Amino acid sequence: MTRIESDSMGSVAVPADAYWGAQTQRSLTNFAFPAQERMPLSIIHALAIIKLAACRVNRSHGLDPMLAEAMETAAQEVIDGRHDDQFPLAIWQTGSGTQTNMNVNEVIAGRANEILNGARGGKAPVHPNDHVNRAQSSNDSFPTALHIAAQQAIAAQLGPALERLHEDLLGKQAAWADVVKIGRTHLQDAVPLTLGQEFSGYASQIARARQTITHAMDGVWELAQGGTAVGTGLNAPAGFGPAVIEEICRLTGLPFRRARNSFEALASRDALVGLQGALVHLAVALTKIANDIRLMASGPRAGLGELLLPENEPGSSIMPGKVNPTQCEMMAMVCAQVIGNGTATTLGGMQGHLELNTFMPQIGANVLRSITLLGCAIDNFVDHALIGMQPDRARLEGLVELSLMLVTALVPHLGYEKAAGIARDAHKRGVGLRQAAMESGLVDAETFDRLVRPQDMIGQRPPG
Repeated sequence: MTRIESDSMGSVAVPADAYWGAQTQRSLTNFAFPAQERMPLSIIHALAIIKLAACRVNRSHGLDPMLAEAMETAAQEVIDGRHDDQFPLAIWQTGSGTQTNMNVNEVIAGRANEILNGARGGKAPVHPNDHVNRAQSSNDSFPTALHIAAQQAIAAQLGPALERLHEDLLGKQAAWADVVKIGRTHLQDAVPLTLGQEFSGYASQIARARQTITHAMDGVWELAQGGTAVGTGLNAPAGFGPAVIEEICRLTGLPFRRARNSFEALASRDALVGLQGALVHLAVALTKIANDIRLMASGPRAGLGELLLPENEPGSSIMPGKVNPTQCEMMAMVCAQVIGNGTATTLGGMQGHLELNTFMPQIGANVLRSITLLGCAIDNFVDHALIGMQPDRARLEGLVELSLMLVTALVPHLGYEKAAGIARDAHKRGVGLRQAAMESGLVDAETFDRLVRPQDMIGQRPPG
């Protein structure tokens, strides 16, 4: 069952039950991708927020109140997710996002017409261009939608997840402040530190990554709305852009502001490239943390075995009793994907030719995917790895006692060369450091026991 819709290029048959019109149908034909490549719904909902805000402002500039009321109802329904199945277009389309902008225009118009006259779709009495898209262009609306969607995703997903992660790491820093362990550099034994000190480093990494993201978000608070086609605001009444942005702030509860320069806001996607770069910074930090925990939890008998991870699921289809650090592996894979998204986003950001960047769908989809992936990964990592993770205190103590690098404490007393000779002798003969030191005749037992005290070698505590 189909009906006939038309646009400036002619007539097109569309499914009878669809709210969309001819331009959406043409895009479905011209850009045929599987369903998993669809434009993220968060961008669709953000565009609907713009349409609702623009409609309210357009009322004050002569838009028929009856049409405006139906359009507002339809736009709110889209925002609420009631018509998510009406947005089938792919990410991979025109670089301005015009087809998706028109998809939203057509669905809102089609639903508004149904409200007004009972007939789904069409262009009367509500027209997708003349009414829903009034005083707008894809070139200012689509980048505005990307910024709205990114900030909403950070506020709802990534921000809370990062807060939980940071608090958990700070808690472990405090709880394990007196758990002495052997340090490692180059994956080789080094001098002691505490497990709390080690986790303080992780907490600091996350704090720094959060600061980087907050700084990068600053440019994403700026919206291009009002610039219309090339930044001049052609066909928009005076004050339209600021008024729409003010309404967007009311609708979202977020502190968006007008772009400092509308030409830059259309021609470049530097702000989103910067945000993706901050997400890559976070991914690098998370990879370090996940890999360190995976190493410290290796074993349980032939590895380091310093940390005991929650046993979430069987680790092997052939080896009974095996449990793997699956959350660490998940986190590392997610971070690899985010870093790959960063490369694609950077390349997309380079495609700002003259007055418009034409990689906007790709950039927006990658940034949003990175935010979502990181938010979900962090929540899972906290819930199923960090919460319930415990140190194996006996193992940690045993490894400290076995370490030859405690000999570093003898360097001020004996000098580097003599201390190194004791360590090499102990390692060669497979004896303890204390025994080798006594047998060397270079230090007596009282001096060794006074100087070689792991608990006195951990230096300053990290700030609370």
